[in-house]
Amino acid sequence: MKLKNILIAVNDIERSKAFYKDLFGLDPILEQEGNVILTEGLVLQDAGIWKGTLGSEIIPQNNASELYFEEGDMETFVKRLEEYGEKIRYATPLTELPWGQKLVRLYDPDGNLIEVRSPVEARIEGIQAAVNES
Repeated sequence: MKLKNILIAVNDIERSKAFYKDLFGLDPILEQEGNVILTEGLVLQDAGIWKGTLGSEIIPQNNASELYFEEGDMETFVKRLEEYGEKIRYATPLTELPWGQKLVRLYDPDGNLIEVRSPVEARIEGIQAAVNES
C-alpha cells in the first residue's frame, strides 16, 4: 500500500489555488470535476463534493491535522505572509524553538492548519550545539 495524496476540502478552489501557489509554490497539475491536484500531492476538493461524500458538515479549524512544510528562509516566508493580499490567521506566530529551529502555524482560507518550520537540519545542528555547550 502507498499513500498517494492528501485531500483537503475548500470552499473556493480558485482562491485556494492562488493561496497555495503564491505562498507555497504549489502548481496545479490536474483539474477535474471539483478537484485540483497540486504539485507535492496536495488535492483541493470543492467543499460541496466533500460534504456530499461525507454526509455531514465540515469543521474548519478543528486542529486535528495539519499540512507540514519546511522553509529555509523563515523570515522571508513570514514577510510574504504579512504582505499577502488576504489577512492570514495565525495559530502560532513565528517562534524559535530552544534548539534553533523556527516555526509558524497558520490557517489557509478554509481553516486547514498549516505548520511551516525551518529544515530539520537546523534542529539537528541546534541539538548538537546544545550538547557541546553542556
